[in-house]
Amino acid sequence: MAEVLDVAVRLVVIIAIFLVLPLVAGQMEHKVMAHMQARLGPMYAGGFHGWAQLIADGVKFMQKEEVIPTAADRRVFVLAPGVALIPYLVVMIVIPVGPGLVGVDLDAGLFFVLAVMGVGVLGSIMAGWSSGNKYSVLGGIRSAAQLMSYELPLVLAASSVAMAAGTLSLPGIVESWQWWWLPWQAIGGVVFFTAGLAELRRPPFDMPIADSEIIMGPMTEYTGMRFALFMLAEYAGIIVISALTSVLFLGGWHGPFLPGPVWMLLKVFLLVFVVIWLRVSYPRLREDQLQRLAWVGLVPLALVQLALTGVVRVLAG
Repeated sequence: MAEVLDVAVRLVVIIAIFLVLPLVAGQMEHKVMAHMQARLGPMYAGGFHGWAQLIADGVKFMQKEEVIPTAADRRVFVLAPGVALIPYLVVMIVIPVGPGLVGVDLDAGLFFVLAVMGVGVLGSIMAGWSSGNKYSVLGGIRSAAQLMSYELPLVLAASSVAMAAGTLSLPGIVESWQWWWLPWQAIGGVVFFTAGLAELRRPPFDMPIADSEIIMGPMTEYTGMRFALFMLAEYAGIIVISALTSVLFLGGWHGPFLPGPVWMLLKVFLLVFVVIWLRVSYPRLREDQLQRLAWVGLVPLALVQLALTGVVRVLAG
């Protein structure tokens, strides 16, 4: 009975985190972009500093009509938002936020995370193919190309940390982490974070969406709560990528004075701020530039990091 209760409590906590943190990231994006780009709208909803903007967005989505195009494959069209969202909930089960504070400590937790995250992109591909819209299909094809390009540097960068720690367990990696890993694994950290943003299709890697060219890519035909689920998946993905970067390259819960979970949250939301900062600072890459960055830039850098990690491990004995 105690084991069942423990599993139930862990599940409730993870679902609560999954529902709350992406909304906080969304609210944070509204405010940061409002300050950086002098946007007035998000600063007025509800009065003080636009505190009700997120609530207004939720009400707006709930009031919109749910429309399914006549030419759409209805079953795949309806399933796509869930396929895009649920993998990030599953990934959160194995991400540690403090010593002993993890849903499940898998021995191969890193491989599990990378495998499940790849499933989330299928939601965009399914949405694009099933919509019966040429712009959506084009967005889905771009999503597939982007996944194939950026999955390799993502995996190579993560493998470098696993090699350094000698384990694939995420809590084990954090426990093995030392402060001098910051310069040692810096190249891998940049590659991992950049490739993660590209897989999330966040600006400047948002060619599959490219609202000025192909409307909203795979999401063009979605309305109401189905569109809201895609947006929630995006913000959940930002939290997951930021949390993984913190665990693998920034020491997770390690830090002076403050409790471990507080340090973990501080690092996560610092990276969320960087994600938003990049969105408002850089223009969208062309498709050829995006592919060149992956194959000519990130993959060689990830291989350099792997080689450097191997050399240091051998010399350290």
